[in-house]
Amino acid sequence: MDAEKLAMLGELFPMIAIIVTIAVGGWVLTTWMRIKNGYPLDGAWGQAVYPKKDEELVERIKLLSTENAQLRAEMGAVKDRLANVERIVTDDSHRLTQEIDALRIGKN
Repeated sequence: MDAEKLAMLGELFPMIAIIVTIAVGGWVLTTWMRIKNGYPLDGAWGQAVYPKKDEELVERIKLLSTENAQLRAEMGAVKDRLANVERIVTDDSHRLTQEIDALRIGKN
């Protein structure tokens, strides 16, 4: 190598080192953020590396799905009860009195 090429390489080396350092630092930062926020990591061919599905995770999802269905059913019942209360509160008193009397007569 002659002196000119060596001098040019000496001038470019700090810039190349900075670019490589920024690229590696960016890769480390994005990987850390993905792990921190629970995103799966990708392997060399795009396959998920982490988190892997295990039995405990599948069971937890099933339990949460069951609890979600129960809460939705309970919410539906609460909405029905609230609709009845709203109807009683907003109904005129004469009609409400007639319905209560009809229920009393029906029990006897």
